[in-house]
Amino acid sequence: MATSQRTLYIIDGHAQIFRAYFAIRGGMTSPHTGEPTHAVFGFAGMLLKLFNQFQPHFAIMAVDSPGKTFRDEMFDQYKANRPPAPADLKSQEQRIFELTKLFGIPVLAHPGAEADDIIATLCRKVRADAGCDDVHIRVVSKDKDLEQLLDERLTMFDIHTDTTVDAAALLRDKGITPAQVVDVLALMGDKVDNVPGVEGIGPKTAAALIGEFGSIDGLLANLEKVKGKRRENIENGRDKLALSRRLVTLKSDLEIPFALDAAKIGEIDAVGVRRMFEELGFRRHEGDLDKLLRSRGMTMPAVVVTKKNVDDGGFAMSLFGDVEADALDVVAGHPTEAVAATASVDLGEERESRSTDTDNAEAHITSPDPAHYRCIRTREELDKLVATLRAQSLIALDTETIGLGHRAQLCGLSFAWRKGEAVYIPIRSPEPQTHLDEQTILEALRPVLENPAITKTGHNLKYDLLVLRHAGVAVRGVAFDSMIASHLLLKPVHNLEGLALSELHHRQISITELIGHASKAGPLLDSQKTMDQAPLERITCYAADDAEVSLRLRNLFAAQLEAQGMDDLAAKVEMPLVEVLAEMEHHGIRVDPEVLKEQRAALLERIETLRGEILAHTDSTLNLDSPKQLADLLFGRMGLPIIKKNKTGPSTDVEVIEKLAERDDLTPAQNAVLSRIVEYRQFTKLVNTYLGNLRDSIDPNTKRVHAQFMQTGAATGRLSSHSPNLQNIPIRTEVGRRIRKAFVAEPGCKLISADYSQIELRVLAHLSQDPALIEAFEKDQDIHAAVAAQVFHTPLESVTREQRASAKVINFGIVYGVTAFGLARRIEGLDKGAAQQLITDYRKRFAGINAFLERCIQQAEASEYVTTIMNRRRRIREINSRNGNVRALGQRLAINSVVQGSAADLIKLAMVNLHRRIVAEKLPLKLLLQIHDELVLEAPAEAATEMAKIVTAEMESAMTLRVPLKVEAGVGDNWLDAK
Repeated sequence: MATSQRTLYIIDGHAQIFRAYFAIRGGMTSPHTGEPTHAVFGFAGMLLKLFNQFQPHFAIMAVDSPGKTFRDEMFDQYKANRPPAPADLKSQEQRIFELTKLFGIPVLAHPGAEADDIIATLCRKVRADAGCDDVHIRVVSKDKDLEQLLDERLTMFDIHTDTTVDAAALLRDKGITPAQVVDVLALMGDKVDNVPGVEGIGPKTAAALIGEFGSIDGLLANLEKVKGKRRENIENGRDKLALSRRLVTLKSDLEIPFALDAAKIGEIDAVGVRRMFEELGFRRHEGDLDKLLRSRGMTMPAVVVTKKNVDDGGFAMSLFGDVEADALDVVAGHPTEAVAATASVDLGEERESRSTDTDNAEAHITSPDPAHYRCIRTREELDKLVATLRAQSLIALDTETIGLGHRAQLCGLSFAWRKGEAVYIPIRSPEPQTHLDEQTILEALRPVLENPAITKTGHNLKYDLLVLRHAGVAVRGVAFDSMIASHLLLKPVHNLEGLALSELHHRQISITELIGHASKAGPLLDSQKTMDQAPLERITCYAADDAEVSLRLRNLFAAQLEAQGMDDLAAKVEMPLVEVLAEMEHHGIRVDPEVLKEQRAALLERIETLRGEILAHTDSTLNLDSPKQLADLLFGRMGLPIIKKNKTGPSTDVEVIEKLAERDDLTPAQNAVLSRIVEYRQFTKLVNTYLGNLRDSIDPNTKRVHAQFMQTGAATGRLSSHSPNLQNIPIRTEVGRRIRKAFVAEPGCKLISADYSQIELRVLAHLSQDPALIEAFEKDQDIHAAVAAQVFHTPLESVTREQRASAKVINFGIVYGVTAFGLARRIEGLDKGAAQQLITDYRKRFAGINAFLERCIQQAEASEYVTTIMNRRRRIREINSRNGNVRALGQRLAINSVVQGSAADLIKLAMVNLHRRIVAEKLPLKLLLQIHDELVLEAPAEAATEMAKIVTAEMESAMTLRVPLKVEAGVGDNWLDAK
């Protein structure tokens, strides 16, 4: 179906991006880069439908500009209730902007305005242009705020449901005209945007009142005709109606130069769109793309894409952060360069330039050359290779495996030691008679692989080390990992193929080119090969290229790390830590399933008791596991305030329930219900998430859990873990702590738990050089009591339990940028004013801390990143946002990242030093877990006490700080007892 060429489609970008995000609800990731893709996938589907079904000739997308708007100046609480954007949405927005531009659609933002205001302004300009008298405007949105723009030439279109709303439909469905929409919106308010409105008046009531009285003025003039509570509410809220009306009225006079030709859709960049679809794994969209291109006389281009899905990075540009200069056609601060009358020429030149740049870039991209790579088949060739490798100071290593996981079988190994040359040694292949066997190969290579003097580099080396460890070879001498380096350098992607293309302009062979695609129909129809079935000449080129590329990336990234002052961090901490984590994952930790079973039974009994108590306070039909029914209870019958909303209505997630339970205005009945719901949620999560996952994660062969620890999972530098996630084992509740009882030592052994004491406060003392805090640690005083003595101006021995508790909250909260409101919520009986005074007194008594916190913020403002004690960088783009809430978040991140990141540097360094001592002295000690500031180890029972002393010594001497480091170590049969 085609529409008139004189239809202008205006896409409400902000709304469509969120709609795409929530339509699929996550779970989609790129098979090549590992990035989340569900919002991009949904948005791409919308664009393809728009083009294939409606064949638009004019289109433009309006998006919100980051930072404050004119509405924030009217009302400082505007949108104050809005939660931050989901983390996995932020990483998808740049992709969406890029895709929109590849389709030839300009993207428009304007400083200080929202997308709806841009749309209103564009509509006014088209209506005022005599040359556009025949132009119909179709706004792709279902946002009720835009209904005020409807007229005979403007309709709203929900492209997902093919629903059109015009002025007639508005009158039919809601009983109001477009001119009355603003008054309806002002009357009903908006909790999400924090538009006040009138309490108790919803959309239907507001429409009925305005439909009856014509306007807000008409309503107020005839208020005596409104009865009961509704009249009382309007009386109470009438003073806010003028503000509400201004907030919901769209601004249509923005200074945006615009002519219709500026929105003329350009040529679709078929190569760019196809490459993005391939890279993100959007095979289901390829048919629609092919159909679209054929309708335009174009053909589907062939594109080669990436292979290893180890990229945990995202894209920097965000609707909720500062927009990068080349991200949008209109950049905040430069509106005059936007869409001028001659913009169609400028945009055309830009597209031609971009196409030329792409062509030039493609011409300079290299591909693997089989002439550079050799397959090692004979004993003579292997001996010569071993001699060559033993003469090197650095070699690149890579493994190919059959399947994934720490027990995967070796298919072959590849090595590189200089640019342009690499080898592959097959272990399993379609031609086993033409090459050597596994035992022969590994025994010959053992002196190289296990020699720490021959240092190794690679990409995601931990995986290779685990595979070789399972095969009986303990690799030593890890010196570099290009995946870890890309994370430290804040590269946008971390997977090998993506880095090869972006950093080296080299396109690798895709894994699907080598072994084919997996069939969605199931394994019986699966035509995908395993690596040992790939032809030797092909896998040689594929595997050897991996090793050679990782060597080239090492040389490039090593120089960049040095230039940024992170060479020490890399050489002393992050790179040798790869070897430590591989050993940890190989060892795993024993978990007793019977203890988990007993704990589960006890928790289920408590859950049922709580369920009964909650139902006794409400009604016997309530389903506590139904978000809708729980929302009806909390926000309907109990009248509690809605804190945040999701797609289906008011949110009842854990954070919301906990915030509601912390309110100081609860009735006894509300408090009884909420406190039990919090406990119910905690216990059901323990049963469903921790106990179940832990039990399922026990390896049947080793009886141990082998969690995976990641160095690239947290921006602060802390380790994260998965399969299962041990970092999130709850420790605040006694029930949560008792989960640790299931982690047990092997027979004849003991577990050692060694935990840094108040490490973040000690790091804070060192970095801030605050005399009072340093003195407290040097004297080994109770730090919370010592701080209380300072803040409350009382002798140390006279500090009360309540004063100490308050000081403890401040001590831990100050690192996270605690506010007076947050402090008041955490300390019983403290109001906001008293909390602010407490913070003021704290900063006065500990002036060094306050000065340090200010320095963190200043560094972030100047460079948009902060650095830790070992110069690790974290990017803080939020710090210079014009949105006050976002900027405050950036300030908290700046402070927290320096302190928490420095603590992460410290414990990682301790792990590296401890591992080296274990290896060098052949200590009967195994490092099993690292959980935040704690290490868990295993040793023979008779040596455990002595080993605990060694662990303590290594941890306390890992760094020399201005204050002494203190470690508390315990020994026990299980983790709980050792703690």
